[in-house]
Parts: sequence; structure tokens; C-alpha cells
Amino acid sequence: MPDDSLKKRENWGSRIGVILAVSGSAVGLGNFLRFPVQAAQNGGGAFMIPYFLAFLLLGIPLAWVEWTIGRYGGRHGHGSAPGIYHVLTGRKRWAKYLGITALLGPITIFFYYCYIEGWTLAYAFFSLTGEYNGISHPDQMSAFLSGFQGVETNSFFNGPWTAYSAFVVVFVVNFYFIYRGVTKGIEQLNKVALPIMFLIATVLLVRVFTLDSPYPDRPEQSFINGLGFMWNPDFTALKNPSVWLAAAGQMFFTLSVGMGSIMAYASYLRAKDDVTLSSLTANSTNEFFEVILAGSIVIPATFIFFGAMGTMEVAQGGSFNLGFVTMPLIFNQMQGGAFVGFLWFFLLFMAGVTSSVSLLQPMITFLEDELKWTRQQSVVAIGAVGFIVTNFIIFTLARGSLDELDFWAGTLFPVFNAFLAVTLFAWFFGVKKGFREFDMGADLRVPRFFKFILLIVTPLSLLAILVTWIIQQGIPVLTLENVDPENRVTVWITRFILVAVALAIVLLIRVARRRGRFVRREELR
Repeated sequence: MPDDSLKKRENWGSRIGVILAVSGSAVGLGNFLRFPVQAAQNGGGAFMIPYFLAFLLLGIPLAWVEWTIGRYGGRHGHGSAPGIYHVLTGRKRWAKYLGITALLGPITIFFYYCYIEGWTLAYAFFSLTGEYNGISHPDQMSAFLSGFQGVETNSFFNGPWTAYSAFVVVFVVNFYFIYRGVTKGIEQLNKVALPIMFLIATVLLVRVFTLDSPYPDRPEQSFINGLGFMWNPDFTALKNPSVWLAAAGQMFFTLSVGMGSIMAYASYLRAKDDVTLSSLTANSTNEFFEVILAGSIVIPATFIFFGAMGTMEVAQGGSFNLGFVTMPLIFNQMQGGAFVGFLWFFLLFMAGVTSSVSLLQPMITFLEDELKWTRQQSVVAIGAVGFIVTNFIIFTLARGSLDELDFWAGTLFPVFNAFLAVTLFAWFFGVKKGFREFDMGADLRVPRFFKFILLIVTPLSLLAILVTWIIQQGIPVLTLENVDPENRVTVWITRFILVAVALAIVLLIRVARRRGRFVRREELR
């Protein structure tokens, strides 16, 4: 029987609002930076085969599960993983603690994601003012980025204060929208941001399509051949298991499954709001931005200016190198490059904000639902902790703090959380009951062969990813074998912060339990 507290919870203002909000959560920096890098690093067209298989066998069913259990939890007054898992398992005492990493992961990602958003806003300004105009060598552009980050002092910047100012602006923007709530804040933001992002990405795509190779003796470096680099598969690459793992990892990253955000958003649906078609629409919107727009902008542009070998070298440098070194170099060689650069970085900024507010929502929902804090109290508490931790990351960036948090919260936790969600849904809640939830108010009936996928294929695939990681990387990661000795103190402090936040979440769950939020109704009589 639903809790009486449900009456006090918000609902989305419109169906398009929640679809755009979930799409905005998924369409982030990873679409425009991480996806092109992963595709180029892992065989181009060969990468797309396991990528789409992961979309079918992992992405779509996991998103359906998270939308459905989020709506189910919302009916019972719970919108965060601890509460949702509690009611999903028939109020088992242990279940609420399984939701710890689904709260820890997104808030941890926000700690550093917000700082990176500041880079995109600052670079948008740099593009218009010509701050990096005239730089033509990758080493110089890398030095520009390092000086901006405060990693090193050089002729471009004197310390991290420019980046810090941009971070403060972005931090305030995020908490402005999260403070306004689900309907007036998040929904309104995404209703404006997603159409603007689509328009900007379309303009950038047209501009890249009209580019000619800057080298007359290299006519093969064209837009069409750039698309061929992305789509023509080298089937021998499929023999490499790392290609399959990379595709699955990108699917988690891009759809925001395993983050807790989808569950939190879906908890504000009404009892009979559709989840199946809405989920598929949000997923398709994300894939359109990632594959059709981002893939057709970044990879062909890089191919035109650097060729096939150069594109693979750029990819080896990672996402930050692509976004903040290679792309500005391309803009500097392009007619109208200053304005194009502004559009590129403003697009990244908009994508970042729509994603980062979704990272805050699971913890906000937990505090409001389980501890009955007001929106203002929740925002102030999370804002204070977030500001302190982000400052630590900013001033230890060169010492590996960001990379450490990104590994746990951005790579490992989502897979672990997704495994928990689908296992609890299929094996504890029950796949038969789960499909009845799918069908409630559904505009799209989920094909019944997905029962087998949810019971067997998806859980085993996720378990295989986790076991493979433990075998291949577990001990070296835990013992810091691959961390430079001078950075190990910072990494241990970073882990201490992560553990401290996790323990704080455990304490808050116990407080909520003592207040009766996790007690069976019959036990209250």
C-alpha cells in the first residue's frame, strides 16, 4: 500500500518534459568527447557492432527496468535506490543498503563533472575573444590547457583562478536549477536546452560537411572518408575482448544507466504514466545525439585535418585531449573558426549542465523522501559538501584525484549498480510481476523474449564485466601499482573522502530507518 507521503511529492508537468529530462541526463560530455574517442580507439566500425548489441541487450532493458522501478518506488513514497530496493524486495532489512553506491556514484561524479563544465564555459568565451587564436601546434595547445587548469604556470595563465572562476559560475547555475525543483527547474531547463543543443549540433554538422581538406595533396581526407573510418568495420578487431568491454562501458556511460538518476526522475511519474515508450524515446534521442550528430561531427572533422593515423593518435590522447586540444586546433584552421569554436564549447556546456543536475537529483530525492528535509535544506547540505570536495579536486588535479574518482564513480559503480537493479527486479521482485509493471499504462508492449534477457542475458553480461575487471585490474587498482609514487598520498586521501561520503550515506539510511521510513506498515500498528 502506497505511503501517505506520496501526496507531497512532485510530478512531472508533461510527458515530453520527463522524456527531455532523461534525455538531457544522458546527453552529456560523454556523447561528444568520450564516444568518438572510444570508437576511434577500438576499430571504428568494428566498435559499432558490440556497441549496438550492448544497446539492445543491456541499454534498452536496463533503462526499462530503472524507469519501471523508479515509478514503482515513487508510488510508495521512495525515489532513491535505498528506498526503491527496500520496497522492491518486499521490505527486506538488507536491501536498502544495496542502494548506497547508487547515491554515492552520481554525487561523486558531480564533484568533478561540475569543474569540467567550467572548462567548456571558459573555452566558449576564449573562442569569441580569440584567446587561443594563432596556436597551431598540439604542444602549445596542451600548454594552454595545462595553464588554464593550473597544472603548470606558463605564459598563458598564472594559476588556476580563471578555471576556478568558471567553476563557481557553473556551480551556481547547477544549484539554481536543482533548487527550483523537478518541474520548474529540471523540466524547464531541458525543454529549452535540448532544442538549443540540437540546433547547434546541426549547424556544426553542416559546417563539417562543407569542409575541404586543408592539404591539396591529400584528397582522401574528406568528410565521406571520415564517415567511412567510423562505420567500415575491421572484423579482426572483434577478436579483442577489450573492444567488447569498451562498447559495454560506453553504453553505460551514455545512457546514464546504473547512475540512479533515471530511477529518481521516474519516481516523479504518475502511477499509470507510460515508461516503456518514454524510455525508448529517451534512449533513441541520446543515440541520435551521440551516433548521428557527435559521431558525424568530431570523427570526420579530425579525419579531414589529421587523416586516419592522426585520428587514431588523437584518440589515444583521451577525451580531454580531443575536446580541449585537437578541436581548438581544428577551429584555428577553419574559416569562421572562432564562432564555430564558440558553438562547440557552448554545446558542451549545455550538455554538461543537463547531465550534472541529474547527478544531484538522486541525493536530493533521498534527503526529501527518507529524512523529510526541505528542498532548501537538501540543496544547502549537498552544496556545502560538494563545494569543499570539488575544491580538493581542483587543487590536486595534477596528482590524480579526478582520475581516481572517475574510475570508481564513473566506471565501476554504474556496472555494479546496474547488476543490482536488474537482479533485484528479475529475481526478487519477479519478472512476471515486473512485466505487469511494464504494461501498466504502456504505449508500447515489451516483447516477451526480453524476459529471458532480463533473467539471464543482462545479469550474466554485467557479472562477466565485473569478474573480468576483478581478474584483469582488481589487485593493481586496489594496491595503486599503476599510480606514480608521488601521487599515492593524494589518491589515498581521495579514497578516504569516497569512503567518508559512503559512511555518511549509511548513517543517513540508519537515521531514516529509526524514523520509520523503512519499517513495514504492519510493524507500526
